Amino acid sequence: MGRKVTVATCALNQWALDFEGNLQRILKSIEIAKHKGAKYRLGPELEICGYGCWDHYYESDTLLHSLQVLAALLESPVTQDIICDVGMPVMHRNVRYNCRVIFLNRKILLIRPKMALANEGNYRELRWFTPWSRSRQTEEYFLPRMIQDLTKQETVPFGDAVLSTRDTCIGSEVCEELWTPHSPHVDMGLDGVEIFTNASGSHHVLRKAHARVDLVTMATTKNGGIYLLANQKGCDGDRLYYDGCALIAMNGSIFAQGSQFSLDDVEVLTATLDLEDVRSYRAEISSRNLAASRVSPYPRVKVDFALSSREDLLEPLSEPIEWKYHSPAEEISLGPACWLWDFLRRSQQAGFFLSLSGGVDSAATACLVYSMCHQVCEAVKHGNQEVLADIRSIVHQTSYTPRDPRELCGRLLTTCYMASENSSRGTCDRARELAQQIGSHHIGLSIDPAVKAVMGIFSLVTGRSPAFAVHGGSSRENLALQNVQARVRMVVAYLFAQLSLWSRGAPGGLLVLGSANVDESLLGYLTKYDCSSADINPIGGISKTDLRAFVQLCRERFQLPALQRCEAPAPRQPPPVAPGPLMETVPPFRGTWGPAASCHCCPVPRLWPGQAALLPLSQAGRLSFMVSVCLAAASWKHRPPPSWSPWPMDRCPRPMRRTWG
Repeated sequence: MGRKVTVATCALNQWALDFEGNLQRILKSIEIAKHKGAKYRLGPELEICGYGCWDHYYESDTLLHSLQVLAALLESPVTQDIICDVGMPVMHRNVRYNCRVIFLNRKILLIRPKMALANEGNYRELRWFTPWSRSRQTEEYFLPRMIQDLTKQETVPFGDAVLSTRDTCIGSEVCEELWTPHSPHVDMGLDGVEIFTNASGSHHVLRKAHARVDLVTMATTKNGGIYLLANQKGCDGDRLYYDGCALIAMNGSIFAQGSQFSLDDVEVLTATLDLEDVRSYRAEISSRNLAASRVSPYPRVKVDFALSSREDLLEPLSEPIEWKYHSPAEEISLGPACWLWDFLRRSQQAGFFLSLSGGVDSAATACLVYSMCHQVCEAVKHGNQEVLADIRSIVHQTSYTPRDPRELCGRLLTTCYMASENSSRGTCDRARELAQQIGSHHIGLSIDPAVKAVMGIFSLVTGRSPAFAVHGGSSRENLALQNVQARVRMVVAYLFAQLSLWSRGAPGGLLVLGSANVDESLLGYLTKYDCSSADINPIGGISKTDLRAFVQLCRERFQLPALQRCEAPAPRQPPPVAPGPLMETVPPFRGTWGPAASCHCCPVPRLWPGQAALLPLSQAGRLSFMVSVCLAAASWKHRPPPSWSPWPMDRCPRPMRRTWG
């Protein structure tokens, strides 16, 4: 009958500039899609070169190698008899575009440039690319000779067009275009396009999956149609983590959901859907049909190919499903842990080094490594050979197979409690107990000799000895002494990261992990070159409020009772040091309420009641911020936030206090 189509989308763990590896993952995804019966395969944005190439996009080599990968795809037998939609940079008339290249059986059907570039937050696409601004217009693109020799084509359409096959019409939009006020799928749907594709390079943000799914379902609810979304996954070389979440939707319902966090390099989703369901759904919406009668048509590229077969009467259809969301605490447990894994295996280091202080922040960082070990063991258990090969390379044992997360954590994580004369026994015990429960190799040491040596140099040169405020010193002396202790910890951390494995007769070095949360950065409450200075900081974009929820989740899920003590507030201590063994157990919010600070950095309104009033603060200055805090505080008067209270006045320094001297 020719009305049921099987389409495929995917999430790939692509590496920036890893052209050979990217090619193999693309071919593998196409092979899986064909094996599942798909006739159309959609891949992530810029999948050939990897999304995070940044200024390497300026290099002609990046364009050349992308064309070489495209040539390899065109001549591969794997790509025959399936429409392949891949992403790569293309130079057209000396202008660089972010493009989709759609081909079938060694013939390029269309090169579709991106029309709305992401240029906010972490994105800087306008730095490297130019948007295609000529809506519903195409030009001739002269193919390079290496491609002409394969396709026997001299030119192909380049621009804003759609594909018209024997049985349906397919239109493309790219990532940011879904998020714009007037997305291309609106007019394409009104012009009869039945299948929309979206190739994304969308990074993970807490609670972002809700917005992503809502946009797709609402697009197909209003206009009908089948919507395919592909996304990159993993860390492709920068500080961002792409969280997959590939999906297939139709008429407002989800029919296939990809994993949001996974160690699999290639994930392919397919769905078999009935085109008549789209047509009958649209026919019932009179307002849509009136708008369709006035829409300007898109250029159509005719394709002598059908996504359906003539004998599909008995072909089973996919059933709608309900999207399963992770809680914010689960997202923290899974997302940063996957990012740590990608960073570790690509850095060619042998593990991590963490200064474990006994407080919530460093405990949360340790739990992320432990969560990573759980995911690695689960992936190996389910037969992931790539993960097994990577972990064997990391531990330098060709026959090693991880089975116990605690044992694996002992190989990959070295923790260290760096005590000073001001440290308490309680924080030392908490750090040691947590290290024992997660299985990390734990070290305890004192930094007092190093601190005294540094201060001895100062006293020898100046003839004066600074003192803590409680010993009669000025605020400048007190701050300097705090900072010396914090910075000595950083120096010791890097020394042990380089040589601790050497001292144990093991090869390799360790990546230093930071443990400063985003609230401390917002409020300026950190010491420059202390625990906030590390190779990587997996909690640097997470608020204290979310971290506490994550720690509670780990305590219950991983059976880590030591975390309960880490969450407890610390009693008053002797002279304080910079954020570390003492200060980390006290909520580091100075001059404002903790929930207000956490809300200030939270981009999506899925918070406890009362915080919603502070959501406009995402772009507020200090005056607007404090006004909104006061208004919110009034609404909290009869319903205070759970487990939070204003900072005691006798311990409240000035707002935005800086502790870097």
